[in-house]
Amino acid sequence: MKSIIFDIQKTDGDARLGSITTSHGVFETPAFMPVATQGSVKTLSPYELKKIGVQILLSNAYHLALRPGIDVIETIGGLHRFMGWEGPILTDSGGFQTFSLGRLHKFSDEGVSFRSHIDGSEHFLTPEMCISYQERLGVDIAMVLDQCPPHELDKTLMRQALNRTHQWAARSKQVDKPDGPAMFGIVQGGLSIALRKESAEFLVPLDFDGYALGGLSVGEPKAEMYEMVQLVHEMLPLNKPRYLMGVGSPEDIVVCIGYGIDMFDSTLPTRVARHGGLLTSLGRLNLLGSRFEMDENPIEDECNCHTCQGFSRAYIHHLFKAREFLAYRLASIHNLSFMGRLIDDIKKAIKEGKFHEFKEEFIAHYRSTNEEVRLMQRRKWVRSYRYKD
Repeated sequence: MKSIIFDIQKTDGDARLGSITTSHGVFETPAFMPVATQGSVKTLSPYELKKIGVQILLSNAYHLALRPGIDVIETIGGLHRFMGWEGPILTDSGGFQTFSLGRLHKFSDEGVSFRSHIDGSEHFLTPEMCISYQERLGVDIAMVLDQCPPHELDKTLMRQALNRTHQWAARSKQVDKPDGPAMFGIVQGGLSIALRKESAEFLVPLDFDGYALGGLSVGEPKAEMYEMVQLVHEMLPLNKPRYLMGVGSPEDIVVCIGYGIDMFDSTLPTRVARHGGLLTSLGRLNLLGSRFEMDENPIEDECNCHTCQGFSRAYIHHLFKAREFLAYRLASIHNLSFMGRLIDDIKKAIKEGKFHEFKEEFIAHYRSTNEEVRLMQRRKWVRSYRYKD
């Protein structure tokens, strides 16, 4: 099966409730995709992910091409068999790595030359090769290669990056195969409304199976990101899924679903989990704090995940202090379960025509990370990023 089938079942304002049918099953939208960069969601097995309720995973063709190699995975029977996951898989092309590992890469109109962050070996990647890799992996949704520039890039370089992204998107469509994965185009343009509009106008006639918004959540203020998401939403066809790349903060998901976004991915739930950050309906708990040393309560009373049903805050606090691997597993199980419950609550609200009320109540009670601290942490993370998940 080639193309995905996107079925919109209910709308509430711009929020959409639907499903996407792929050759490896159906996933409901809105959808949050846990990140399995190198073929695994860190600390968790496919069995655990299925128990949590995860329906689709994101992996990364760039990293899998470097290790273990496309040939290995193809010979073994494709990425689904290789990683033991039966559900849908979307693969990122590696465009973000050309941003996050910028000093290791050099762009040309033909493609990207880069040195492996693993062993320093030299490689060259073209848009055509990128699509071929994802076809050989046997995934359900493939992302085109794009150039993801920093949002503060000057206008001349931003224009150059956008033109290159468009050229690469057109070349990717030319090698599209009827029996290959569905293909998503990526709208770029930084924080420029004019460039984003130009990008959408170039990509929509190419008739991709879906459209992604790239180059956001890379250090810009939230208000500017929200404005850009809302504007781009109005430029894209209503009958195609929209995917906001790399965004996974609970408040961002709630707000951006209200702007017509159907799909999200982020390492945030599992990354903060490994540092003692536990997601709750009131905000993030830092379980490393001493105040949890004698706390017999679960992470969250309303949560029915394995972690909350079986373990106290005090015990998980102890595991983190003792640097026991179980801490990372239990925290990751809870955080991904929280994301699943949040998405389920949003879908219920859309179905009942109460999404606006849900959004207002959630935002009123959820304690977001301080904006200045968030921007500082995000920029620091982007600068030091090595895609360890």
